[in-house]
Amino acid sequence: MTDCPVCVLPSRNLLRGILVSALMLAASFAHAGKVLDGIKQRGELRCGVSTGVVGFSAPEAGSRWKGLDVDVCKAVAAAVLGKPDKVSYTPLNAQQRFAALQSGQIDLLSRNTSWTLTRDASLGFHFVAVTYFDGQGFLVPKKLKVTSAKQLKGAQVCVQAGTTTEKNIADFSRRNQLNLKPVVYDTFEAAFKAFFSGRCQVYSTDASGLASVRNKEAPKPDDYLILPELISKEALGPMVQRGDDQWLAIVRWTVYALLEAEELGLTQANIDKRKNEADPAIQRFAGTGEDMGKLLGLDKDWAVRAVKAVGNYGEIFERNVGQGSPLKLQRGMNKLWNQGGLMYPPPFR
Repeated sequence: MTDCPVCVLPSRNLLRGILVSALMLAASFAHAGKVLDGIKQRGELRCGVSTGVVGFSAPEAGSRWKGLDVDVCKAVAAAVLGKPDKVSYTPLNAQQRFAALQSGQIDLLSRNTSWTLTRDASLGFHFVAVTYFDGQGFLVPKKLKVTSAKQLKGAQVCVQAGTTTEKNIADFSRRNQLNLKPVVYDTFEAAFKAFFSGRCQVYSTDASGLASVRNKEAPKPDDYLILPELISKEALGPMVQRGDDQWLAIVRWTVYALLEAEELGLTQANIDKRKNEADPAIQRFAGTGEDMGKLLGLDKDWAVRAVKAVGNYGEIFERNVGQGSPLKLQRGMNKLWNQGGLMYPPPFR
């Protein structure tokens, strides 16, 4: 009951209309970003990648790039432009990556970058989603005859500047009274080359990077051991600039589409055949039922194009870093939530 004897309460239909109008107004503001317009005008997505981490982003013959992070770029280009090859790749080292995104040189940073509070809160970026759960580890020559990181007391450790690696080493060393001595190099390549030339006894970075370096760069990969300890949590994922909600939503939901496709059993090979099935979840995903694309400012086929371009997340993982790749990494934490992992796409509805 109202306390105002002369007030007239609005009808339920009026309240509903006000709510719908407010939601439409909010949606129009969310879709007012400039990044998508720029990408469409130039006909190309500008994607920042690493200078070469096998399995994630590494150059091949000519101007082609390959890896899990590269496939994220291709999926976004397919969703937005209809063509996964409409991507220009800018290789960036750890110190260059954030400046390139801040300056607008790139539209998307998809480059083995860890999600941390400092980076999320102070750089003017949004982390979009986690594309790989990792942790920092140690690579040592087998001739050292160590089996645990806690046996590395006093060791010199080659690391790259401008990464979370330095602070993690300091924390782990102090916590375990190891007196580890970081030897810092400006680039990824300089750090691992110094290790393989014997300037340090240990090399440290994310465990996936250790596997990549051992496989590609070690003179004899079997002479090196990745120690079992992971000393940090490293949730890796793409980043975009703040201030453009539409672009954030497009990239975020493209990543989630790759996970949702795996959950639904939609693959690069079968999605055209299955998109007309009666399953409401598949119909929403494929745009054959509800059109979810219009909420992002895209057409109804955006998610189908992303999967046709690179496959679902499971296919991307296996091809680039899993058992179908030279790295042969276990899926582990990167399994779907319903298979014992941490990968969980929010509902497509």
